[in-house]
Amino acid sequence: MAKFINPFTDVGFKRIFGQEFSKPLLLDFLNNLLVGEKTITEITFLDKEQPAMYADDRSLIYDIYCTTDDNEHIIVEMQNKEQGYFKKRSIYYISEAIARQGERGAQWQYQINAVYLVAFLNFSNDEIGNTFRTDVALMNMSTKEVFSRDMRMIYLQLPFFTKAVDECDSGFERWIYVLKNMEALNRLPFEAQSSVFQKLAQIADISALSKEERMKYDEGIKKYRDTLCVMEFAIEKGMKEGMEKGMEKGMEQERLIHALKMKQKGYPISDISEITGMTEAEISAL
Repeated sequence: MAKFINPFTDVGFKRIFGQEFSKPLLLDFLNNLLVGEKTITEITFLDKEQPAMYADDRSLIYDIYCTTDDNEHIIVEMQNKEQGYFKKRSIYYISEAIARQGERGAQWQYQINAVYLVAFLNFSNDEIGNTFRTDVALMNMSTKEVFSRDMRMIYLQLPFFTKAVDECDSGFERWIYVLKNMEALNRLPFEAQSSVFQKLAQIADISALSKEERMKYDEGIKKYRDTLCVMEFAIEKGMKEGMEKGMEKGMEQERLIHALKMKQKGYPISDISEITGMTEAEISAL
């Protein structure tokens, strides 16, 4: 039986990153994510204000919406299944958060605050690339310099993170390792060296859940596993259908080649049709 909660469930993700008592964990994660750029000293959780962008299946996608002490908006999102038009949808998602800062009247002079989208992806996406971390900002294409950081997207494709525990050199990599492997661990690595991971071990311990939280978590685990099973089945079915179509295409190609060779050797079209099953019109067109 697992000792720690699965962070890829709605309950697990929100417990680790989305509650007042776990705020130090989110602060530490974001500061390690943005190290060298900024230091966040305080965050405030907001009610879920994002538009209903996705199908209401909480085993697939969920997010946390907060503001920093500099009044910048941060959306931390977990996705367990690839969505159609994913890149365009994430751009629309962050644009909505920027547009809602607008105010009526001449007094408002476009004083927008930066919006960050941090997306954990429990899959890989060809539109984003083949690296674990992809950082996106508006860029001057001539100078290759950042034009504005008011719109910022950070994609973390978890399948591409393959480091072992002793290969994690930074606080950020330690966070990713723990999140990716948490459910299979009996104790959290780095706990002895970090008070943050000590707190994470306490918060993520399944035995620390109340009866009501445990019921919600168990339901979340069931949905998460069902989602994975559906995805696996779809992949296997797609591969099987692809192989079958490939074999059919190969057989069709072979039949065309044989028909063409017989035609070139002067076989009567009626005989070629009888042997290959092709129509006389198809053979004449070769």
